[in-house]
Amino acid sequence: MDVLLYLIPVSLLLGLLGLVAFLWALRSRQYDDLDGAAARILFDDKPRKETPP
Repeated sequence: MDVLLYLIPVSLLLGLLGLVAFLWALRSRQYDDLDGAAARILFDDKPRKETPP
């Protein structure tokens, strides 16, 4: 039972750390354009240049 005195604060600290990381991700706008990123992978960045035969 003494181990619970250590595990409960550690679990609360880890939960708080996860919440802070999630809120940071929201504030840094990482979840704004999910559809655009999914479609952007389908297009090439630069058009390919044909090599002369």
